[in-house]
Amino acid sequence: MIFLSHNSNDKPVVEQVALRLKSIYGQDKVFYDSWSIQPGDGIVDKMNEGLSNCKYFFFFVSNNSLKSNMVKLEWQNALFKAAQNRIQFIPIRMDNSIMPTLLTQSLYIDLYSQGLDVAVRQIVDVINGYNTYREPIKMFSNMVAYKYKEGDKLIVECHAEHFLEPISSFLFCTQQDVNSISASIRNESMYMGNSINDIQLENGYKTNAIVRSISKGTAPGFPFTMEFNSKKNTPFDIEIVMHEKSHGEFHPIPIINGKKM
Repeated sequence: MIFLSHNSNDKPVVEQVALRLKSIYGQDKVFYDSWSIQPGDGIVDKMNEGLSNCKYFFFFVSNNSLKSNMVKLEWQNALFKAAQNRIQFIPIRMDNSIMPTLLTQSLYIDLYSQGLDVAVRQIVDVINGYNTYREPIKMFSNMVAYKYKEGDKLIVECHAEHFLEPISSFLFCTQQDVNSISASIRNESMYMGNSINDIQLENGYKTNAIVRSISKGTAPGFPFTMEFNSKKNTPFDIEIVMHEKSHGEFHPIPIINGKKM
């Protein structure tokens, strides 16, 4: 039995996992409350039955599930059984919530960072006893942009995640008129750059761009941090961030919504 432990607020995503597992293993092999508990059933009794019969316990870790006492009871009981080698306990990270201390020794499936398709594939690999490693679908990027709001400002931190990037030159794309946006580099008074409306990227996408660069490299732990603000108090967003890998050659880098943890 495959047990899916989750909070009801996460059902839009969890149900997609449940349906895919149902199509592979059959509904009777997947304990998912929407079809495993029916009107008239005792909820606690059915939960206990599912836990007693399960071999694989997948805990969907999120801000919602960590606040739920019912889910907490489920995963802590399952973790106790896993310590006795009676079941396999596999956390699945759904958002940027902090993993409970009890689970920090467990490898988890990262649905939040890798997406639904990769997560389902890894779940199936665990159940089938295969090694979950696959070569990355996406190209490796040392540079990652973290985007978040700070009052009226939009902050974009460009981090070198693993090693020094000698060129600190970035292109920030927006659909807003760039002349209506103020842009400055945090803690840097000397920089080079310009703002351009109506450019076309190599893939044909039309956008506006703010270009900023400094003379020193970007090292791990010392991000290139931009502050953006609307001069007219109109909504705007930075939709694409590109890094200059060599002279005049810009490549898009991944954007993560939120501060770097």
